[in-house]
Amino acid sequence: MIKLNHKDLNVYKKSIELVTKVYRLTDKFPKEETFGLSSQMRRAAVSVPSNISEGSSRKTDKERKRFYRISRSSLVELDTQVEISINLNYINENDIEHVNKLANEVFAMLSGMI
Repeated sequence: MIKLNHKDLNVYKKSIELVTKVYRLTDKFPKEETFGLSSQMRRAAVSVPSNISEGSSRKTDKERKRFYRISRSSLVELDTQVEISINLNYINENDIEHVNKLANEVFAMLSGMI
């Protein structure tokens, strides 16, 4: 892997941890959700560190902030999908405790960066 500056950012490290948690969480979903809600949650989660890394490589403040906003929006999307998963009884509040904590931390860090 390439050694790039974004990998030193705490927000990036926490967002990678969030992706890992979401993948482990969605492993428990019913098989019929493999290409549905599970896939959407994974894509939203992966979008967070992906946009952080892309934004950090941009030259202007305006460009960087644009990608950080997209990353933050992906967190909001993930939050909605988590709520739907709870309503469908795929997961419960205890399952998502750490995911929620990480998502809130990453959201706050991104907000500070914006």
